[in-house]
Amino acid sequence: MAATDFAPAKINLCLHVTGRRADGYHLLDSMVVFAGVGDRVSGTLADPPSLAVTGPMAASLSGEGDNLVLRAARAMGVSARIVLEKHLPVSSGIGGGSADAAATLRLLARLSGRPLPDAAAVLALGADVPVCLAGRPLRMTGIGEGLAPLPPLPEAWLVLANPGVAVATPAIFRALARADNAPLPRDLPRLKTAAELAAFLMMQRNDLEPPAITLEPVIARVKERLSAQAGCLMARMSGSGATCFGLFADPLSAHAAARAIRAAEPGWWVADAPLLQPQS
Repeated sequence: MAATDFAPAKINLCLHVTGRRADGYHLLDSMVVFAGVGDRVSGTLADPPSLAVTGPMAASLSGEGDNLVLRAARAMGVSARIVLEKHLPVSSGIGGGSADAAATLRLLARLSGRPLPDAAAVLALGADVPVCLAGRPLRMTGIGEGLAPLPPLPEAWLVLANPGVAVATPAIFRALARADNAPLPRDLPRLKTAAELAAFLMMQRNDLEPPAITLEPVIARVKERLSAQAGCLMARMSGSGATCFGLFADPLSAHAAARAIRAAEPGWWVADAPLLQPQS
């Protein structure tokens, strides 16, 4: 039996760095959502195990002998023939590798009937893997292990843009001016429209954005391109970059903005997609 699982792009609507543990790990407070664009992981139980990477971003993983998909398969203890259809740029702040690992866990659990690994084993795969495994809007705290539901979010659309530079997350954290920034409000409001969501987000931050722009100034241009589009309610970098997102209230504006940015910046990766809502 073969099966497929979707690995949607993870978007940090805001990301506050609130502390640093004695072991060097930074503490975060982030609103995380998912966009309706991503990779696909398919497979069937087989021995020996194998991984093939296809899709428009396959070449970016050609030198990886042991990526997160293989590590996730080992964590499940399941031998399978896996195909990763890669659409998301790598090292781009939208959790592509983590989403792929999470999709692999879900896929192999479904194929094998085995339970998912425990929370510690999932976190050991990467800080973003637990939230990607949940796959719904969540508030993420700690080093990625603290997950709580967000209040219901309004219908909204996202335009994602990446200028083709891979950003090393450790370098961004090393360049961080301070690690003891204010967290999100304790109680998050219920936001009924995309405009209300944008207004709230504009009062929040991505604390990794300033050091990322220092290391890769093109990120500032990505934000400017997004902000200049008709209908863009706000723009921000996601994760440690370099992907930025623009928030839109309707799909037509988002699609037009993506088309305009592609025309102006043909070397960039650009996608428009809905903000995914929790499945009932």
